[in-house]
Amino acid sequence: MASQQPIGSGQADLPPVDIKPLLTKLWPVDTEVTPDEIAEAISHFFTNQVTEAQTASLLMALHFTKMDFRADVLAKCAHVMMQAAAPIPTAELRQVLERRGRKEGSYGGGLCDIVGTGGDAHNTFNISTTSSILASALLLVSKHGNKASTSKSGSADMVNCMQPRAPIISAVKPDSLVKVYSATNYSFLFAPVFHTGMRYVAPVRKQLPWRTIFNNVGPLANPVDDVLEARVIGVGRRDLGPAFAEALRTAGCRKALIVCGEEELDELSCAGPTLCWMLKEKTPGGEISVEHFKVSPSDFGFQPHPLSEVSPGKEPAENAEILRRILHGEMPEDDPLIDFVLINTAALLVVSGICESNTSDMGHGDDGKVVTERGPAGQRWKEGVRRARWAIKSGEAWKQWQAFVDVTNEIGA
Repeated sequence: MASQQPIGSGQADLPPVDIKPLLTKLWPVDTEVTPDEIAEAISHFFTNQVTEAQTASLLMALHFTKMDFRADVLAKCAHVMMQAAAPIPTAELRQVLERRGRKEGSYGGGLCDIVGTGGDAHNTFNISTTSSILASALLLVSKHGNKASTSKSGSADMVNCMQPRAPIISAVKPDSLVKVYSATNYSFLFAPVFHTGMRYVAPVRKQLPWRTIFNNVGPLANPVDDVLEARVIGVGRRDLGPAFAEALRTAGCRKALIVCGEEELDELSCAGPTLCWMLKEKTPGGEISVEHFKVSPSDFGFQPHPLSEVSPGKEPAENAEILRRILHGEMPEDDPLIDFVLINTAALLVVSGICESNTSDMGHGDDGKVVTERGPAGQRWKEGVRRARWAIKSGEAWKQWQAFVDVTNEIGA
């Protein structure tokens, strides 16, 4: 047992755990170190049983040995992180999703997420959060997010600044999820509310100048994983793409797209090619394969735009105002930022399967002209853009956002 007290030991009832034997094996790297050993050590982080010094040491060791890039390590650590999360009322949630889910094409009405690892140093606008709200016009969305760790404006930071009224994201808890999804297609899952054990790790992460394994594990650990149908995950390092795809495949995920802009961007890039790894069923309900390919802005019907043109480096309140303008259709259609958002929204719509529909009954503002053209990996990327544009023009994305704001304020009152 460790002689030091673990982080915040006054709150802990469990005895300290000494991970020094594992640390000794990690440098120089011992080939016999297993993913299970690493995951077990990390599981004790969430119960406040490891000292701050040993927590930091393990995070640093995984970073510099690049073991936090290994698919088996990521999969095991994501598993223990989800095991430690607050339990979700899965059966009741399935019932409300079945009642409200809009099944279309090969989309079954389940929850969808779009998220990035962060740490790509580009500090762009909150693309995945904006795309998640647009996608909720047609999909049931469960956006997993947090406050900034490596950028100026994290997803939660921006959302908390929204006008004319912000949602109360802390009101979204396991016991309120059913009420939230009874009122809206959209929900923001604030990571600290669901992954409560991360409060013991947060102070250590803030003191380290590098990304840690939690940048990589967080996007793999959506709290509602059991009812998550499809996801897009952006990674800030291209060598993470295959690892993420394999981690998801081994965990049983059936619909996912891992993306990395060629400039090491954790979004689909509006500036040039994006590397993609797509999980696809070889046959319905059968084996899952991973297809690697590239997409470019032209595959979505756009010209490329430098990242410098898409509002990088702004504060949360500034980004929130940009988001409000996008949802109200107040941004010029030829604004490069709109292209950036539409590309990423389209990707989530494509992965969900809804773009496989050959009919269009979206309603207000819908021209009914399904784009059947197929691009890389045989997908209808331009149909995704058409639907994403409709989400703005119809006002449906703003409607779902407002319903989310209203229900969370009601719950949090």
